[in-house]
Amino acid sequence: MIKKIIKNSIEVKTVILNSEIILKTIDEIVGMVTDVFRKDGKVFFCGNGGSAADAQHLAAEFSGRFYFDRPPLFAEALHVNTSYLTAVGNDYGYEYIFSRLIQAKGRKGDILFGLSTSGNSENIVHAFEQAKTQGVITIGLTGEGGGKMREISDFLIAVPSKDTPRIQESHIMIGHIICELVEKNLFGKS
Repeated sequence: MIKKIIKNSIEVKTVILNSEIILKTIDEIVGMVTDVFRKDGKVFFCGNGGSAADAQHLAAEFSGRFYFDRPPLFAEALHVNTSYLTAVGNDYGYEYIFSRLIQAKGRKGDILFGLSTSGNSENIVHAFEQAKTQGVITIGLTGEGGGKMREISDFLIAVPSKDTPRIQESHIMIGHIICELVEKNLFGKS
């Protein structure tokens, strides 16, 4: 059973490795994130459950460090303030927890990453809709098909799987690739 699970994870990543469309999209995202940081912009992340943990993980890679010591970059996971989440969830509805923060913090040219294995998380969909009104670039990381996020993402990486753990493993792999290459672009080390 253990070998089967590992094999399934490798198979999904092999499909990604062989997808010129996904590889090209990752490369384009690396360029955009690099440019946003060079212009002193911000990169936001949002997700629910395990995807929230992944969003927070990736934000920390930018705002802390990835491979080497360097200046911090402005990256933030939008779900880390529990008082805010519970207040807005109670007063306005859980579906608005991310969109209200983008309304407050997002500026034209910033980037919002949304991680949703289904691509249908209402709070991320609302955040992407709000982002579009403000000129914030939206990058969706989803599972196969892309769900509702397919139509509203400026850039979408739909991991070719319907298996939530395999999708999340691939999101972290893709996120780490982006972090590594952006850090190299900005600070010139490998």
